[in-house]
Amino acid sequence: MKNWKRLLALSLSGAMLAGALTACGGGSSTTPAPAASAAPSESAAAADNAGDPVNLVFSIAAVPTDAHGAAQKVFKETLETISGGNMTVECYDSGTLYGQDTEHDALKNGDVDMIYSSASWLTDGSPWVSMFTAGYVFQSYDHMTKVLNGDIGKEVFQKIADEQGILPLGAYYLGTRQISLSEDRQIKTPDDLKGVNLRMPNSDAWVFLGKAMGANPTAIAFNDLYLALQTGTVDGQDNPLPTVKSAKFYEVQKSISLTNHLVDSVWPTINVDTWNKLTDTQKGWVMEAVEAGRKACDEQNLKTESEVQDFLKEQDLKIYAADVAAFADHVLNAYLNDPVSDTWDKDLLTQIQEMA
Repeated sequence: MKNWKRLLALSLSGAMLAGALTACGGGSSTTPAPAASAAPSESAAAADNAGDPVNLVFSIAAVPTDAHGAAQKVFKETLETISGGNMTVECYDSGTLYGQDTEHDALKNGDVDMIYSSASWLTDGSPWVSMFTAGYVFQSYDHMTKVLNGDIGKEVFQKIADEQGILPLGAYYLGTRQISLSEDRQIKTPDDLKGVNLRMPNSDAWVFLGKAMGANPTAIAFNDLYLALQTGTVDGQDNPLPTVKSAKFYEVQKSISLTNHLVDSVWPTINVDTWNKLTDTQKGWVMEAVEAGRKACDEQNLKTESEVQDFLKEQDLKIYAADVAAFADHVLNAYLNDPVSDTWDKDLLTQIQEMA
């Protein structure tokens, strides 16, 4: 335990620099590029031998202007093209079919085939996954994608499938989460968040992170967030800067503090029964389409992060630098001194930190 804490503390010291680079769009993809699509004749031939045609219902809460919202369409177009029409995708976005609070039950019940999930939404059924929700575990985009889109990610995702009946297929980069407020106020240390009603997504893991950062977390669904900010129901929210732009939160926000507290990702996730009904050929097509969506999402968010601060400043938002080291220490201690970390695989966490 002592060695693990020491290693984690040392790696967190690098988080300040790495996190700052991430906030400015640093880093590049370390996962393999998607395989080249088969020629039409090859795809058609493969489709003839793939099995019965399949239609996947893919429901997300994200808006189409989000990079991962757009990536849903890339997934659809890629899968339908490379399968020669053997596989089709029915897309719903903006929570029009199921909202953030109900989509996981819908997926587990088989009412939809695919959604976007993440570690924070999976902790109820797999408490150990809270390790991936803790602030400052990942120190950069490269670190996150190397872990979650590599061998460790495959093991983690399969264990979730065994426990919950839903299988994450990869990790798309959402950006590095920052704190933004509806007033012009710098958040430099956790003490500055005392008494701030900070919107967090409606799950215990998200609420815990908000408390660990020093705020008064208020659980509100993403689809209701703009109105909550506009009416003063909450004082602020935490999201990656590309989301602040795409969801137009800048219209009801006045300041942003760069805490770099979570290198965030979203996981395209499929119902296990749906997955098991697919042939090996169809599974291969799905994974190729997932990778195409990942590449599109990651590239767009990295580009946006490199440009978005200038845009937000043009909207009269003030941008402040937080004391990342102070936040990292405070957040880490909150997790380590709470029973939530009792379920963590400390050896795996050490391995992840060594990959930073």
